[in-house]
Amino acid sequence: MEFSGRKWRKLRLAGDQRNASYPHCLQFYLQPPSENISLIEFENLAIDRVKLLKSVENLGVSYVKGTEQYQSKLESELRKLKFSYRENLEDEYEPRRRDHISHFILRLAYCQSEELRRWFIQQEMDLLRFRFSILPKDKIQDFLKDSQLQFEAISDEEKTLREQEIVASSPSLSGLKLGFESIYKIPFADALDLFRGRKVYLEDGFAYVPLKDIVAIILNEFRAKLSKALALSTKSFPPCMRQLHKALRENHHLRHGGRMQYGLFLKGIGLTLEQALQFWKQEFIKGKMDPDKFDKGYSYNIRHSFGKEGKRTDYTPFSCLKIILSNPPSQGDYHGCPFRHSDPELLKQKLQSYKISPGGISQILDLVKGTHYQVACQKYFEMIHNVDDCGFSLNHPNQFFCESQRILNGGKDIKKEPIQPETPQPKPSVQKTKDASSALASLNSSLEMDMEGLEDYFSEDS
Repeated sequence: MEFSGRKWRKLRLAGDQRNASYPHCLQFYLQPPSENISLIEFENLAIDRVKLLKSVENLGVSYVKGTEQYQSKLESELRKLKFSYRENLEDEYEPRRRDHISHFILRLAYCQSEELRRWFIQQEMDLLRFRFSILPKDKIQDFLKDSQLQFEAISDEEKTLREQEIVASSPSLSGLKLGFESIYKIPFADALDLFRGRKVYLEDGFAYVPLKDIVAIILNEFRAKLSKALALSTKSFPPCMRQLHKALRENHHLRHGGRMQYGLFLKGIGLTLEQALQFWKQEFIKGKMDPDKFDKGYSYNIRHSFGKEGKRTDYTPFSCLKIILSNPPSQGDYHGCPFRHSDPELLKQKLQSYKISPGGISQILDLVKGTHYQVACQKYFEMIHNVDDCGFSLNHPNQFFCESQRILNGGKDIKKEPIQPETPQPKPSVQKTKDASSALASLNSSLEMDMEGLEDYFSEDS
């Protein structure tokens, strides 16, 4: 097949654009992927990523990290699973794309307990350490810049000028001359842990450290960013669910209306049937309920809401309209919409406890007075997330959660999926979000993942 000069230029331009998406063999994963992929690819990428991280774990136990054997075997594993690992290889776009997407898929799967989060972060850190160790020196500065790390390599002239002070402040250089050692100028605030308890050479608020020392700083920064991304909190819960969550944690019990409203919401954000049974049972037992009583009196309703009992209907979470218009709460209930069903003074106190400003509270109460309950909740969303315009019309608690997570995890242009109505739906579903949840549930099951620690997953912000 022959191509004209114009076609060759178009193909070369397309290739350059693809390569610009992933300029390095390692990433800080600052932005989530926004493309559409098939469910089959979703599952395959997730499984391959788990295989890779399991290999990272096993090699870290069998070999000393950083040794030639460790490096060689890990590189072989990356090559076998078709993930990116080394610069200057042919056709690296697809391995780097696989690396990017699969990392974010596993964030979803491994954010569900503290134990899973710790394991995932440790393996990802070891993988980053390996990739950074084989990154060519002439690529390091570009990687640091693309990763938004303010680390700048100094010139040979400056290195010579400051050599005595740099060697004196770095144990890894003790008794040595700098020679060909790369020295980086970094903000001192980023190096506090590195220099704690020892002398450091500073100038204008910057520290001067060798490359071997900044690896630890890079890994700490990566750990901090990943930990923050994986941490779910009730900041992403709308007030109606935040109220139910608080009541459950304080009283270790909710009446039927509250269990239905909160239980279906949790189901909608990814809680499986097994996790739901465990979560509710743990809370009710804390309220001195006998475990057998829970199994006989409450587990049936939980299974029923997942379509495992009765008519086998798979119920979906309640919409804002259903919560506002049906089954109003009575004395001792905590379900319903706080903007519709709370006394204005109690609502004001609640908003104050959520750290809403006095001006913001006034705006919200004015909307409530005009019966604009969903708009009031939308205004609350904008205030707790510090955005001027949330860019969507709020009509569902699970929509609130998804949009909040999008903002907290740095997503900008993620396609919004429609929230289905709250009426019972047939068990088979065509929603992409449902497909993704099913894929993750299948992945969790096939890998026998430990899902304990749900109370950490749903704990209040300190």
